[in-house]
Amino acid sequence: MALLSEGDGPALYTTRFDLMGGRAVVRFVDRRGRAAAEALARAVEDEARRVEVKFSRYRETSVVSAINRDAGRTPVAVDDETDFLVGAALDLWKMSGGRFDPTVGVLRKAWDFNTQRVPAPEEVAALLPLVSGASVSQRDRTIFLRKAGMEIDLGGVGKEYAVDRAAAVLREADVSSAFVEFAGDVRTVGNRGDGRPWRVGIAHPRREGKIAFALNIRGDAGIATSGDYERGFVRDGVRYHHILDATTGWPARGVASATAAARTTFEAGRFATLAMLLGPDAGFELLDRTAGVEGALITDTGELRATTGLARLASLPAAAFPVLERLRRRDRSPKPAFGFASA
Repeated sequence: MALLSEGDGPALYTTRFDLMGGRAVVRFVDRRGRAAAEALARAVEDEARRVEVKFSRYRETSVVSAINRDAGRTPVAVDDETDFLVGAALDLWKMSGGRFDPTVGVLRKAWDFNTQRVPAPEEVAALLPLVSGASVSQRDRTIFLRKAGMEIDLGGVGKEYAVDRAAAVLREADVSSAFVEFAGDVRTVGNRGDGRPWRVGIAHPRREGKIAFALNIRGDAGIATSGDYERGFVRDGVRYHHILDATTGWPARGVASATAAARTTFEAGRFATLAMLLGPDAGFELLDRTAGVEGALITDTGELRATTGLARLASLPAAAFPVLERLRRRDRSPKPAFGFASA
């Protein structure tokens, strides 16, 4: 664990670890000394790993694997936390019109983004009957996949949930200033302490290592981004990526990157995912009309579309705010804003 400053009083600590196939970075200010800070850093990492181990489809001992093993056979009893995450995933399925589906993981039998193989259409079509949110039964704290061969995957909600859980550990330890980032998804806790806002850079989907824009955040907030550049490849001029439209079994089209900011990372992740899957028009409309959420899309043609409230959080060109003129013409006020704001 890195320590930015020595001596008495508050000090900034940074800890890093691998998590969920990516990199986790946690920075926090604490005044109780290095030993206490190291114990707190371990507690944060332990909580993040607990979420990973419990909900990973790649671990035979996880609750997700237990549910999948009994697909088509019997319901599996789950605890409140699992029931909550499955319910959240099914809510996304409903909100997206089926484009998001927690049972889409079975399509990995056709898609392998490591070998960069494009499956034949018939391979994908053969698996689609097993992609069925409607066949997930959630009742009395049990989960049952009605069709043998189905698989549930909570990866679409699990990482953002882990970010919030890590932030909760810091809050419970009376930390009032922290920055938690798991593979690009962020939760801020309190203010920086030096008067400046937190600065959250949003990756450019087509320029590796470059920032498309940055958000300036004060106070508690969650930021999440979904993009077609994270895991994928280009073949014959066509980009194939891991964010699959469950209604077709093929990568979602129209949006290269969707970013959402909300009160929690979990909520931001939900809306970033929805915007990515719904496409540039419906996805942007969702972000723009939802109270407590701001966001931006970068379309696959390079157009940047930002919600009106994002003007308080980022310096963007006027062309990025397509609804401003419409709002003026209609002479109506924008939707209610949520708590964080830039300097």
